[in-house]
Amino acid sequence: MTEKIFIFDTTLRDGEQSPGASMNLEEKLQIAEVLDDMKVDIIEAGFPIASNGDFEAVQEISRKLHNSTIAGLARASLKDIDRAWEAVKSAKSPRIHTFIATSPLHMKYKLKKSEEEVLEAIQKTVSYARNLCPNIEWSCEDGGRSNLDFLYQCIELAIKCGASTINIPDTVGYTLPNEFGSIFKSVRNNVPNIDKIILSTHTHNDLGLAVANSMAAIKEGARQVECTINGLGERAGNAALEEIVMTLKVKKDLMPFHTDIKTESIIKASRLVSSITGFPVQPNKAIVGANAFAHEAGIHQDGMLKHAGTYEIMTPESIGLNKSSLVLGKHSGKHAFSEKLKELGYEPGNNALMELFGRFKDLADKKKEIFEEDLIALVEDRAASYNEHIKFVSLAVNAGSFEKHEANLSIQIDNEPKMTKSNGNGPVDATFNAIKELTSTNYRLKLYQVHAITAGTDAQGEVTVRLEDDELSSQAKGSDPDIIVASAKAYINALNRLIFKKSKSIVENSAEIKIEGV
Repeated sequence: MTEKIFIFDTTLRDGEQSPGASMNLEEKLQIAEVLDDMKVDIIEAGFPIASNGDFEAVQEISRKLHNSTIAGLARASLKDIDRAWEAVKSAKSPRIHTFIATSPLHMKYKLKKSEEEVLEAIQKTVSYARNLCPNIEWSCEDGGRSNLDFLYQCIELAIKCGASTINIPDTVGYTLPNEFGSIFKSVRNNVPNIDKIILSTHTHNDLGLAVANSMAAIKEGARQVECTINGLGERAGNAALEEIVMTLKVKKDLMPFHTDIKTESIIKASRLVSSITGFPVQPNKAIVGANAFAHEAGIHQDGMLKHAGTYEIMTPESIGLNKSSLVLGKHSGKHAFSEKLKELGYEPGNNALMELFGRFKDLADKKKEIFEEDLIALVEDRAASYNEHIKFVSLAVNAGSFEKHEANLSIQIDNEPKMTKSNGNGPVDATFNAIKELTSTNYRLKLYQVHAITAGTDAQGEVTVRLEDDELSSQAKGSDPDIIVASAKAYINALNRLIFKKSKSIVENSAEIKIEGV
């Protein structure tokens, strides 16, 4: 049996404090339900004193969740603590999390308090909180830069006053892993009643060391880790829940601990938080990035095809993905290229394969992304692109809270002009309805995603659209300063690709498209 590490998720509190990441009550509840389902031990649902909206969100989450402990944050203020208790008291397992700064810098310039005054505040507020709630967590803000002897006094006092969890945060992401681990070791060796509580760690990523510092703290006695989905948080963010949980899962030989997290829900949680906050996950982000289980280099692809363990230290299924992906690009090798052709139903002989591979490499030097359509075009000895049967010409829309949402669309189908007006629930819906009417298609829209390519209100918008029909799907992008125009371009691009795929359906044309060796 290994020791358990309690996972304390603060996506809804510290994560929401990221500039631009504010969430409404429904969004917070949606995320909280996913966290509860994935067996997060403690959910810090918000900072109830901060606003009426935050209070209502914490209160609603406390009422509706059934598994996780629900915590509300409070400063060293009786008013804060009362508000936090009012918000969490209906939870199946409530917690008040109260804190005060203990570093010389914070005490002098922010609190304007002496050490004696800080100790007095700890005694008063932790005791008060404990009389309201049986589960109290106390944090020493900026613990990473605090004087150790004073830190010992503060922690010992907080425990005497009723705290059952002591959290030592690296609030500004300042410490190195050996420094941070040393703080936990020193606290364990110098606070006489430390065995009565659970030690917790809360780290920030200002130097890119949040997860490393959390691991160092665990090695030296921390049994609770405070973290967020996708590493969301103030400034450079917090320690990422997914990285901590999967590190403990993968490195059991050196880290003999476990969590109760249902790791198969990680991707679901990551995508939900990204969608709600509007913060895209960088492609090379550990565990949940789009490239985390994608391989382009030929050597890597060859190894993956022989045994996935050659280049993957965990399975994609373990975090909720279906499979890894071999991405074809200029670094890909012949093995991966051949396997992809087989997936598409083509089995060229050796000579034909070598000729096709050479042309593929030439194309990959020119194109950033290689799509299945490009490979089919190579095999069919066409230009390395699909035929754009449908072309965007112009678009005018009526929109607004008092306007009827109407799209006036002009396109060309095989160079023949087509025009129509169509209504919808919004300008994008009206535009897509117009395209479907003119093309006599009704494919399923599986993805609609908008990103700003540049900053500012005049930013160029990039829209991604994915369409599906039966076993086939197609994804494409469109860009324009007008986001509705970008949406139309993306839909038409995806539609052209899907039509091309359908015309080259492997099932329908398997007898015709199989290539024999020369």
